[in-house]
Amino acid sequence: MNAAIYYLSLPFIYAISILPFWWLYRLSDFLFVMLYHLFGYRKEIVFENLKNSFPEKPEKELLEIQRKFYRYFCDLVMETLKSITISKSTLAKRVKFTGTEIFEEYYNQDQSVIIAMGHFGNWELGGARFAIEPFHQLFVIYHPLQNKYFDGLVYRMRTRLGNGLYSMKESLRGIIGDRKKVTATAFIADQTPSPKGAHWMQFLNQDTPVFVGTGKIAEKMKYPVVYIGIHRLKRGQYEMRAEKLVTNPAEQEAIDIVEAFTKRLENDIIKNPEIWLWTHRRWKHKRQINL
Repeated sequence: MNAAIYYLSLPFIYAISILPFWWLYRLSDFLFVMLYHLFGYRKEIVFENLKNSFPEKPEKELLEIQRKFYRYFCDLVMETLKSITISKSTLAKRVKFTGTEIFEEYYNQDQSVIIAMGHFGNWELGGARFAIEPFHQLFVIYHPLQNKYFDGLVYRMRTRLGNGLYSMKESLRGIIGDRKKVTATAFIADQTPSPKGAHWMQFLNQDTPVFVGTGKIAEKMKYPVVYIGIHRLKRGQYEMRAEKLVTNPAEQEAIDIVEAFTKRLENDIIKNPEIWLWTHRRWKHKRQINL
């Protein structure tokens, strides 16, 4: 059944991917009507997340952020499909990259780095855009999909321009195995970890578990940490902004590194909340307090 669904849907996926952007955004407008107005896809989850994250905002403003988020979410879906076939020239035109001198500096020192980023802006186009720079080879930490056919499609989409992937379970082994290369390993580090072993901190006005793996690996490998935020300038136009976050990870605790990332991401979300991924149950776990 999985194979049948995959092969039936594949022609439609590629047909959408090769459409020009203006056509994709017409499809996105239709998808918005379906998801937001007709089916109400996860609207309760999104609104609850927004309300708890911004308790100072009135309901009218929260509803407007929610509407803008769904508009953007539908664009994100279409742009992600576009990344299956997008050309390097189109990426260079659509995604501006500032802060590349950081990677050039580290590359000239034969220094590998860790990239810390969140589900903010279009991270798929961002990864593809990084691949056309002449510096570090990018490896992205990812969760393999349960459907092996669609997982293979996602794998090809993310690696077709030269990037590599490490599954989350094999990430440390992969990084150590490639330690003789000059690499940039990207952690999309705002997902929801298991409460066991997570670090808890305040994030968007809520007690939040965060992954410590990014900090532990940076500390162990002595790789500087670079933060990247992918900002939407207008529909179909982005700016990737890189900045040094932790220059001497060996001198910091792993918890300090992940807190620095989380606070930096929070700052971007507060300024542009509609382009962060609100559909997930980010705060489904509660801290267990031992008395």
